[in-house]
Amino acid sequence: MAAKKKTQKRGLKKKGAQERSNGRAGRVLGEAEISLPATLPVLPARDLVAFPSVMMSLYVGRPSSVKAVENANDSDKLILILAQRDVETEEPQPKDLFKIGVVAHIVRSLQVPDGRLKVLMQGIVRARINKLEREGNYYVASIEPLPASDKIKITAEDEVIVNRIRENLQVLVQYEHLPEEMLLVTEEVQEPGMLSDVILAHYKLDHFQAQNALEELDPLKRLRLTDKIITDDLNQFLVSERIKDKTQHEMAKGQREYYLREQIKQIQRELGENEASPDDLGQLKQALNTADLPEYALAEAKKQLTRLERMSMESSEYALLRTYLEWILDLPWSKRTKDRIELKLAQRILDEDHYGLEKVKDRILEYLSVRKLNPDSKGPILCFVGPPGVGKTSLGKSIARALNRKFYRMSLGGMRDEAEIRGHRRTYVGALPGRILQGMKQAGSINPVFVLDELDKVGADFRGDPASALLEVLDPQQNKEFTDHYLNMSYDLSEVMFVATSNTIDTIPEALLDRLEVIYISGYTTEEKVKIAERFLIPRQMTENGIQKKDAVVVTDKALLLLIERYTREAGVRNLEREIGSLCRKLAREQAEKGKLTKKITEEAVLRLLGPTKYDPETTESGDAIGLVRGLAWTAVGGEVMPVEASVAKGSGTLNLTGQLGSVMQESAQAALFFARSNAEMLGLDTGFHQKLDIHIHVPGGATPKDGPSAGITIVTALVSALSKRKVSRDYALTGEVTLRGNVLPIGGLKEKALAALRYGINKVIIPYENIKDLEEIPKEQRDKIKFIPVKHVSEVLKMVLIGDAPKKQIKRSAKRRIKPIRANV
Repeated sequence: MAAKKKTQKRGLKKKGAQERSNGRAGRVLGEAEISLPATLPVLPARDLVAFPSVMMSLYVGRPSSVKAVENANDSDKLILILAQRDVETEEPQPKDLFKIGVVAHIVRSLQVPDGRLKVLMQGIVRARINKLEREGNYYVASIEPLPASDKIKITAEDEVIVNRIRENLQVLVQYEHLPEEMLLVTEEVQEPGMLSDVILAHYKLDHFQAQNALEELDPLKRLRLTDKIITDDLNQFLVSERIKDKTQHEMAKGQREYYLREQIKQIQRELGENEASPDDLGQLKQALNTADLPEYALAEAKKQLTRLERMSMESSEYALLRTYLEWILDLPWSKRTKDRIELKLAQRILDEDHYGLEKVKDRILEYLSVRKLNPDSKGPILCFVGPPGVGKTSLGKSIARALNRKFYRMSLGGMRDEAEIRGHRRTYVGALPGRILQGMKQAGSINPVFVLDELDKVGADFRGDPASALLEVLDPQQNKEFTDHYLNMSYDLSEVMFVATSNTIDTIPEALLDRLEVIYISGYTTEEKVKIAERFLIPRQMTENGIQKKDAVVVTDKALLLLIERYTREAGVRNLEREIGSLCRKLAREQAEKGKLTKKITEEAVLRLLGPTKYDPETTESGDAIGLVRGLAWTAVGGEVMPVEASVAKGSGTLNLTGQLGSVMQESAQAALFFARSNAEMLGLDTGFHQKLDIHIHVPGGATPKDGPSAGITIVTALVSALSKRKVSRDYALTGEVTLRGNVLPIGGLKEKALAALRYGINKVIIPYENIKDLEEIPKEQRDKIKFIPVKHVSEVLKMVLIGDAPKKQIKRSAKRRIKPIRANV
């Protein structure tokens, strides 16, 4: 019953106003019975929209409003009620009032003890203000009455609407949503417009909704508006009633289930069953008392344990709360391993686990040296960047072994949900902490080596951006108070040594990259791969596949070279280990089936066991050719030789680019064409070739996207070769960016490109002059096998790689001018 009374109050005006309007509803003054003066005092109403034919009671407290009422009382007791646009406005101006209001007759006014006036009024007629002026401290308005039309034609449809309105009112009264007085008020009212006004005046409508109804002058339209309001109210009320009934039903069902569970619990206690719960809670309490938790974590855990003790085991929240407490107890809050910083031991461990990588090892030893001198230093967060299979992740394991720390690796590849880092809130079903805290729990110490693998593979979608969540994890100033959504309290990550790995930095967000110290790891040379295979890969694969040391299986150097060069093509050694593993499995099967084992693995044995080779030593065309140049490319998996082809045919001067070239590479081709056009005479070309010939530049391997500026001199050379019909020497590989003036700019990935040239048997590489300093990064053994030719201008390149002279006719025209490099002003 209490809920029904509350609904009744929400659907109606103030009770006092209802009683007064209901009591006077039968004595409505007709609109034609009173002559209206030209001007009337104005009463601004805060939260009331008056309607004609309705009695209303309100309190008047503002001095200006009191003065307006007193003025009306002293004259003809008529006043204009205008609703305010904003109920909060204390002293309304003309712009703050609506233009249409109601002329009301003051029936009675009484001063109450607090100084306000209690005024009883009855609405007479709608009126529009023509002019509003201030008279003393209140407003007076010249008005235009808006009486209801006497000539309205009521159709059968209108009668249906009236009947529906009355039926809906009866339903609402029956459900006690409206008082019975509402039916009495409307029972004698027959005129559609007056019926609408009386009903709407008793409904608690939105301020602007009520004003819109007042300003609707057409009685039939107002009737339809009233019908819609009552129908919507009835539908909403019926939905609420259905929901309330269902809720009460579910509550009754829940109480019944609770009663039955309590009975079952008492029966189980009588039988001596289900006595584990107090012991479990006791174990939790004991673990909590002995756990070395921070004060804030201990306080929260005790608070949740108290809640758990008061909770029924059958409650759905019991298991969730217990899991939460177990997570708090399982996390390492203060447990740590003691660092072992011995530089010689660390050097030995790094050498045992990895061959080469001298610069990387030096940087790790520098980091350990700083930690030894200043144990409290935060230190940088290292990020190893390099091709797959070069040992980035295993370097993290070696660092952990050298420091005597726990190790945990978290793969970020394909991660797109921020909750993977921060966890889900406990309100979600199946919520758990994020991967960071899961890793800390698994590591079991507060200072592990934590490897974030494949950092460049992190994505983002509608569930959030994990990279943004990692900003807090990897910031030494913030990770001391890292907050997981599940744990909902800060956790200290400041002692964790984070190490990230990535194949490239191009896809890492700038803000995240700013927190990392990037250490580049280049691909291995063939000689390094041989050493790695002999020291690490072959012994490990033989042990894993059951071939014992006593079997004394030997793999010859030529067989290893065959595996490296003809069965794999990679910067790292991951596929090489896979091929060695396949070879060992073949040997194991041979021993198991035939009882004998091949002791010496030669090239012939490799071909017999593994089948035909997967790669040829030279995959590009051999021999000098017109318009075919070998360029060098650098990818995330190492260097590659990238041939560039150019061909010309009679046409209208179109330039076609194929081979899935990126925008930067397309711009390089356009720059190369413009260089050839602007220097056609010096290059011995027809100055109008761009109008007579169609040019097609193609980079084979169309399924692989290609981009970057370093193919500039390669494209220029191929284009000039095709236009001048001069062959290109196959002894050279080219790399370098070119400008419109022909200057050659520096490039990146020189080591990887040089190693790719060696794989293809190329021993002459043309490089930009400014890349001479980068030659130190190439191991001396490989550097001595290649003749690096630094150039500053593309004319030097053309002079070296193009075979033969330019056509004589063009040479004569350009004999007076020698090709000179032109430098751009910077």
